[in-house]
Amino acid sequence: MYNVYKPYPSPYYINAPMYYPYPYPYWVKRPTHYPHPPKQFIKLKDYGPKPYVVNIEEATKQNDYYRIALWTGEYLQLTLMSINVGDDIGLEVHDDHDQFIRIEEGQGIVKMGDRKDKLHFQAKVYDDYAIFIPAGKWHNLINTGCTPLKLYSIYAPPEHPRGTVHKTKEDAEEYHEC
Repeated sequence: MYNVYKPYPSPYYINAPMYYPYPYPYWVKRPTHYPHPPKQFIKLKDYGPKPYVVNIEEATKQNDYYRIALWTGEYLQLTLMSINVGDDIGLEVHDDHDQFIRIEEGQGIVKMGDRKDKLHFQAKVYDDYAIFIPAGKWHNLINTGCTPLKLYSIYAPPEHPRGTVHKTKEDAEEYHEC
């Protein structure tokens, strides 16, 4: 009947092009959503206190300012930061509120302690690490990598005035001196 080594002659089986007009062939179930949507430019400004939804990882990685408030409400604030290579946030303490920091890109060392001159806690941090800073703890985050350290920080209650933008660390230090 038919030779297994020579299939029935047909133009469809000989040198068939590997071209499909759609990204998925008809026999594969197409996804109902795209797991990696295209990256979009996010306008960085303070959107609070209105309801707001954002891809926080993309916004954080896009940010090149030392600090910018992305959302400020009555009881909560989200800021984005970009710490230059070899630089740090600066030794600080928040007496009346806790702080949450998440690293999205880069690496560093976080130090914390009960006194300014005694930072007994130290940990290395990388992409996707979260840092919880209790009220009253002195803390600093130092960029030890070779790229800017991109992070976002959540304060409850807000730490900075609505609409805060510090393009450089020097701008932030000038503001705190006033």
